[in-house]
Amino acid sequence: MRQTTEAFRARYRADIHPLYNPWLHGAFVLLFGLLAIGGFWSTVHQVQPLQWLAMPLALLFFNFGVYSVHRHLGHHKKSFARMFYARHAGDHHSFFAPGHMTYDNARDWRVILFPAWLIVLHTVVITLPIWWLLKQFDANVAGMFGGCLVLGYLTYEVFHACEHLPPANPVTRLPWIRQMRRLHELHHRRELMQERNFNIVFPLMDYLFGTLYWEPEPTDLHLTRTPMTRMQHQIDIAGNPIDVLAYASTVTRWPEWHPSSLKVDGQNGPLHAGARFEEDIKAGGREGHLIWEVNEYLPGRRWSAWARGDHGLSLVVTYECEALGDSTRFVRTLEYQFSGLAMRLANRLLLKRRIDRESAASMLALREMAQKQWAPAGVSA
Repeated sequence: MRQTTEAFRARYRADIHPLYNPWLHGAFVLLFGLLAIGGFWSTVHQVQPLQWLAMPLALLFFNFGVYSVHRHLGHHKKSFARMFYARHAGDHHSFFAPGHMTYDNARDWRVILFPAWLIVLHTVVITLPIWWLLKQFDANVAGMFGGCLVLGYLTYEVFHACEHLPPANPVTRLPWIRQMRRLHELHHRRELMQERNFNIVFPLMDYLFGTLYWEPEPTDLHLTRTPMTRMQHQIDIAGNPIDVLAYASTVTRWPEWHPSSLKVDGQNGPLHAGARFEEDIKAGGREGHLIWEVNEYLPGRRWSAWARGDHGLSLVVTYECEALGDSTRFVRTLEYQFSGLAMRLANRLLLKRRIDRESAASMLALREMAQKQWAPAGVSA
């Protein structure tokens, strides 16, 4: 986790009022919402077929409203919506960063759920006037429309909470939740949050307005039917695990020690979860271009990133370190696959052996170059 994110979380949690009760917060929103929905729908009697259209139209209206508020007020500072901007773009997007999108305990709901009073405001100031206006024309349409506006609010709260659940929670594997969870994670990238994926429950407006953006999850690579080619190499390097992994995960230095890496365009220094970079390669005798995203960085322990490239190439590389006295055992695991039949065949017949030789050679070069980094000052203990 980035140090800035970790520090922000600590400060935010320290500022939460000691009397704040997340269970009471969630229960109030749910109970008030259900009672409001029941009140609106209790006015509905003997619905005619055409009147049922009020429900999808209300949800469509709410979808558009949430999209507009999120896009134009949540990520662009307006004088009349300063508090919402500060809470959303400031607090929420600082608390949750790519690769670290889950809450740790129930008190973190404070930064996920809207303030409890907002559902009252939504019902009294927005929904009631709309209900009253529609009631002058059709009481059934008014009741169904009003109830669905509150239902949309509750659905938003529930989906947003699910999108920040820990990945081990079984709810995250439900198809609809899983897709929206991925879209929301992409939205939390710094370079995307002002431009992409503003819908929380259903990405209709993102699709219609051209702001929908999708990338598969890195773990999806392991769920495809095409088997991954996997190779693992290890080497012992004089130095401590923190130094060794810091050097190996400084991607701009890959061309120094990996024979397949030609050029890397990215930030200097070890890259943390969510960081992105691009690389020109020549692997197995074939040139290509990779777009990378870092999945994980645990200093001195583990670093992992995934990439997509030319010819339908998908790959995951993982570095792991283990202390062995004054040395470090460095383990590099490469998993990759091609989507096309021709490239899969070429990999089996030729590329796999070449890539394996290049990976083995990279370990020797890594040891030599890494030890040079701290050789003048003495090997770290």
